[in-house]
Amino acid sequence: MCNHNELQQNPSHFEQSDEVTTHSDMGWNEYQDLIRGMRFFDPHIHMTSRTTDDYQAMADAGIVAIIEPAFWLGQPRTGLASFKDYYSSLVGWERFRSSQFGIKHYCTIGLNSREANNEPLAEQVMEILPLFLYKEGVVGVGEIGFDDQTAAEDKYYRAQLELAKEAKLPVQVHTPHRDKKRGTERSMAIALEHGLDPSWVIIDHNNEETVKSVLDQGFWAAFTIYPFTKMGNERMVKVVEQYGPERIMVNSAADWGISDPLAIPKTAALMKKSGISDEAIRMVTYQNAIDAFGLSGQIDVADFENGVAVDQSQKFNGNTILRGGQQPRVAKDSLVIR
Repeated sequence: MCNHNELQQNPSHFEQSDEVTTHSDMGWNEYQDLIRGMRFFDPHIHMTSRTTDDYQAMADAGIVAIIEPAFWLGQPRTGLASFKDYYSSLVGWERFRSSQFGIKHYCTIGLNSREANNEPLAEQVMEILPLFLYKEGVVGVGEIGFDDQTAAEDKYYRAQLELAKEAKLPVQVHTPHRDKKRGTERSMAIALEHGLDPSWVIIDHNNEETVKSVLDQGFWAAFTIYPFTKMGNERMVKVVEQYGPERIMVNSAADWGISDPLAIPKTAALMKKSGISDEAIRMVTYQNAIDAFGLSGQIDVADFENGVAVDQSQKFNGNTILRGGQQPRVAKDSLVIR
């Protein structure tokens, strides 16, 4: 029988490890000063699960662009219509909502590994994926790959690799949280078997156990800074110190779980504090994501490099982010909320 603690763990966000990770804190003023003037690109964040306050905090911290991968929402979807509505929100409402805070929003579209195990529904989802892969702002097929490393996951991972080839889009690969090394090697081997150029494949959720092989084989190595699992940013600093910034990128994967949408600027501040060069920081927190996902032909840095114009009176399908005569909130440091 599972004990209470095991039941509380979400297996999709749990990676077995005996490592004891230390956590240090930094004051906001010091943090701001260290990253002042820097721009950041988060290539993996699930803003559907986040609040408008998160968007504002991200913009204040220098995040100018993001990629939102299609993923599991925490509860299995039961019909094709819910997938259609979700994909539509990624290319529609969420892109609009992000723009209202000065952040350029892109997304990747795919059938996530967890829900690939519902084969009758997965077959239907595969039929509609091409309807979304060619839409504006879609910069890749993702996040796809393995969770429990089942035969069904293998089947739909392979099928989506073929879709990516047809659409000439990069692939964003979710590596499993359990038995990660084997799952990562399997993901790369299958991608190569299907004839994908490794420079078009972003292997995500890496750790110290997988990074060397990913880089040696020519893939992009993405690291998720996610509290108490995946990677901490102190460990991330050591990875960059050891391997350098080439083909490495950092993301937050912030979602409905205990996660931090400011993981990238916080990691950049820690890197700066640790003596990593500004150029190396820029590469792993901004430029590398642009280079990798820019292969889609959908990313123009001119759209966000100098800021995105914000007009919170704009509407999307007749709807704004304002409610009941609200005025745009400007003074975030004010005690009084009007």
